[in-house]
Amino acid sequence: MFFVTILREAVQALVRNRVRSLLTMLGIIMGVGSFICVVAVGNAGSSRVEEQLRNLGENMIWVEAGSRARSGVRIGARGIKTLTVGDSQAVLRQVPGVKSASPNVDGRIQVVYGNQNWNTRYRGVSPDYFEIRSWDVRLGGAFTDDDMERNAAVCVLGQTVATSLFGDEDPVGKTINISAVPFKVIGVAQAKGFSANGFDQDDFVLMPLTTAQKRITGVEWLDDIFFSASSRADMPEATKQITALLRERHHLHAGDDNDFNIRTPEELIRARLAAANVFTLLLGIAASLSLLVGGIGIMNIMLISVTERTREIGIRLAVGATELDIQRQFLSEAVVMSLIGGALGVLAGVLGAFLLENTLHWEMELSGRIMAIAGLFSAGVGIFFGYYPARRAARLDPIESLRYE
Repeated sequence: MFFVTILREAVQALVRNRVRSLLTMLGIIMGVGSFICVVAVGNAGSSRVEEQLRNLGENMIWVEAGSRARSGVRIGARGIKTLTVGDSQAVLRQVPGVKSASPNVDGRIQVVYGNQNWNTRYRGVSPDYFEIRSWDVRLGGAFTDDDMERNAAVCVLGQTVATSLFGDEDPVGKTINISAVPFKVIGVAQAKGFSANGFDQDDFVLMPLTTAQKRITGVEWLDDIFFSASSRADMPEATKQITALLRERHHLHAGDDNDFNIRTPEELIRARLAAANVFTLLLGIAASLSLLVGGIGIMNIMLISVTERTREIGIRLAVGATELDIQRQFLSEAVVMSLIGGALGVLAGVLGAFLLENTLHWEMELSGRIMAIAGLFSAGVGIFFGYYPARRAARLDPIESLRYE
């Protein structure tokens, strides 16, 4: 009952000066609202990066044929013939940290179905490719090791190719022509959308590696090999061992450059994710500065209130109120003000995020945890900035306060 009485009196004191109280709370409202909107934008960006990380595949290590110059340009692509299926098999046998591999050949090709045609990218891969790249098959199924051994003319379409050739028609079981070779469509891959650089990840045709080599390219060497490490912790050591083994198999001397390029795309995505998280943190800190401004406003108004209510404080002290009672009274007013401002700020943040998403089409991801943090932080601001005025009120001399006009 004691605290209920204090809170009731605090609300009554704020209602008596409702305009001033509302203007004081405005800083808290704007601070909490802007903090929620900024963090929602940052969370959406981080989620997109995390989605790209998931789409990369499971602990993937990527070996390309041909080295890269200092400027990042790939040198010797399709001209380097040293990367072979034997390299893939040797790595699986001799590098303990690698659990699976998918040799790869790829290129551009025209795909025809009836009177429809589409220029796309083909990939000749092994069945392990689907697991390494974490690529599910939405319709039908994937090809098998038996299809690899038989050089079967079967394929799995990306969603973009399936839509472009078949529209709403089910492609599974249909026959398409690839380089004048009839291929049976046995599956459609789950869509992944566009990558961070705008590349359509669903614009492809997957077929068995042996089929691509013998019916499309006519060559035995590879363009890439995709490896999957046993765990994320094994990736650095596995990368070193793969590099050493390939250099040995390709008879490269100590001073020779690699005739292949080895990368772990996950590292790039994780670096981007870390940058996105730091950017979100900085934006959140910048937005929270307005909360501090709102707190200073609360302290300013509370100091004015102490001056205006000096005689009231003197009467309370004269009739038996303790310094602690006075301190609690003024502190409760500051806390109530900041809590109401925090609640309105959360509402403003949710509405602001909704408007930004629907008018400017920004991606927003609201978080209940962030809204709770913003609300608690606003309460903390009220306690911190309300403490000094409350303590000053409690330490007023009762006699001088009663004389105050």
